[in-house]
Amino acid sequence: MMGGCTTKTGSYSYQPTKPSQKYPSEQLASNASTVYKSNGEYQSTMRPYTVFGKEYYPTVVHVGDTFSGKASWYGTDFHGKSTSSGEAYDMYALTAAHKTLPMNTVVRVTNTQTNAQTVVRINDRGPFVETRIIDLSYAAAEQIGVTKHGTAEVTLEVLGFEPSSVRTIDMARLSKGPKQSVLNNFFVQIGSFERFEGAKITKEKYASFNGYSAIIKDTEYNNKRLFRVWLGGFKSEAEARDFISRGYFQGSFIIRE
Repeated sequence: MMGGCTTKTGSYSYQPTKPSQKYPSEQLASNASTVYKSNGEYQSTMRPYTVFGKEYYPTVVHVGDTFSGKASWYGTDFHGKSTSSGEAYDMYALTAAHKTLPMNTVVRVTNTQTNAQTVVRINDRGPFVETRIIDLSYAAAEQIGVTKHGTAEVTLEVLGFEPSSVRTIDMARLSKGPKQSVLNNFFVQIGSFERFEGAKITKEKYASFNGYSAIIKDTEYNNKRLFRVWLGGFKSEAEARDFISRGYFQGSFIIRE
């Protein structure tokens, strides 16, 4: 989603941020039976790597994984505009924006207060707010009562992964598709600016920071252009989360392209 709150990033005093919810693969990594093959070798999807002396495992999302958090929605201001996946946003289609799940992941979203449910396909990035987990299309938000109050506490359940070329949800096809997806190439947003000059200064200042490199993402929110600065080079969400916990950047959060 081309959205989020504007942060006039100039000083980087420490402010603790809430940790992102862990993917279940991090718990699985601690169980040897899920990490090793019968011959004692690592499964290719779970081979560890080390950063600053700490061992990490790749982040893997599985069918059946569940997450909880706050949902929001987006509608007319974005209707017809390009999403992060390249397709046009259709506020009447059952789609959603998520920070890290693979494009074309299909998830069931349940309003925890009413138990109303909808099934959506991830086709966009966002919400660009650390405290929110998913941005629903208008149609999906209407189905579970999110449009009335703007946000709602929800749970997400991963149902499957549609092929990248598909723009529909087919439950029969999903049941025969892959059961997991390995996630990599995580970013941490460290600033957001209405003026390109501010983003450029920040990018140059942190062009190489503790082994990570900065890029500028040109986005739009409420018909305003926003230049977001992301640090890249994180191979897993756990690595990115540990980086955030060190308090280098106020209000930073994890995102993927």
